[in-house]
Amino acid sequence: MKHVTVIGAGLAGSECAWQLAQRGIAVTLREMKPEKKTPAHETEYFAELCCSNSLRGAGLENAVGLLKEEMRRLGSLILHCADATAVPAGGALAVDRHGFARMVTESILNHPNITVEYGEVTEIPEGEVVIASGPLTSDALADKLAALFGEADTLHFFDAAAPLVSFDSVDMSSAYFASRYDKGTPDYINCPMEKEEYLAFWQALTEAEAAEVHGFEDKCVFEGCMPVEVMARRGEDTLRFGPLKPRGLPDPKTGREPYAVVQLRKDNADGSIYNLVGFQTHLKWGEQKRVFSMIPALREATYLRYGVMHRNTYLDSPRLLDRYYRLRSDTRIAFAGQMTGVEGYVESAASGFLAGVELARRLREMEPVNFPQETAIGALGIYVSNETVTQFQPMNINFGIIPPLDHRVKGKRNKNAELSARSLVLIDAMKDEVLR
Repeated sequence: MKHVTVIGAGLAGSECAWQLAQRGIAVTLREMKPEKKTPAHETEYFAELCCSNSLRGAGLENAVGLLKEEMRRLGSLILHCADATAVPAGGALAVDRHGFARMVTESILNHPNITVEYGEVTEIPEGEVVIASGPLTSDALADKLAALFGEADTLHFFDAAAPLVSFDSVDMSSAYFASRYDKGTPDYINCPMEKEEYLAFWQALTEAEAAEVHGFEDKCVFEGCMPVEVMARRGEDTLRFGPLKPRGLPDPKTGREPYAVVQLRKDNADGSIYNLVGFQTHLKWGEQKRVFSMIPALREATYLRYGVMHRNTYLDSPRLLDRYYRLRSDTRIAFAGQMTGVEGYVESAASGFLAGVELARRLREMEPVNFPQETAIGALGIYVSNETVTQFQPMNINFGIIPPLDHRVKGKRNKNAELSARSLVLIDAMKDEVLR
């Protein structure tokens, strides 16, 4: 039996190991938890969601919704577990954080073709290897990668996680359940703020004391995970046009839209834990409690986890990787996950999916399956490996990297829905071959 070592049991590594094992490849999955954890990790489970519990938009008018549906149709472990542990989140796919990770872990541990070895990896193993050690790659392995590529080819940015609060500590007399524009079911707790309350909160937020993070500068933060205090410093109304946007969320007590609204999203299936949507932060813990308690509904909130910030490392992939996430200079080594420069949970899993499928095919002496750029899976791999990209930055899946339609369609949502329909026709035609 052919053998592959996969380093890292996050979303990408777990998906990659599963796809290899499903195709008859023996996999040794190396994971440093629970022997060693990073500041962002809390549990011993694989595929732990360190930031939000949302896998973002579910509809096919969203590029990430298309990516999820492609993976779902092609036998993704991550999507199977996400669907099975979903919690209500309006138009998004959100999961019970621990239930999801537990299900992924049990699936991996019970697969006969996967052997899990715990402990930190400090050297790049011999033989076929997929490095999916994530944006929190340990220093020892990061040093080996830096030596392999040269320091100039190893990049990084900073990422942050939002706080979690207990539901029973939220003052529901100052909050209400609703989804924006009544879309889907009323799954979010909305914490309204009047103008004076918001302005006092905003001022305190801009002046609050941040925890020291080595090497941190505001310009190094990925826009998709901008700390709320950094966003606040961009202007008085920035938050009101961002995570605190009140549009479509009228307060049933007044019948009008508040000046600003903080939303809380369910973090577990029981509904006992909620996260502060868009409140990624690297403020000191005491400052988080002080400032966030200025939100009326959270004056007495119990924090089950404060927000944290950590460095995310990624590669200059257009110079280093091909469309299958393999190292151009040494194809026995492949990469997967956020360290390739794909940004987001689903995108990370998609890179692991493609890396695993293609490596299994190569080891079985089969021709590669070239996902076309018209598919979300293919578009991500082609973007990451596009040598014409000169200023490489982490990228979420978006319709901008998928070729346009050959005809005009009125309305953005209608156009995106047609792009998705075109992709899924291609995916369905490829399905039997991909699953071999």
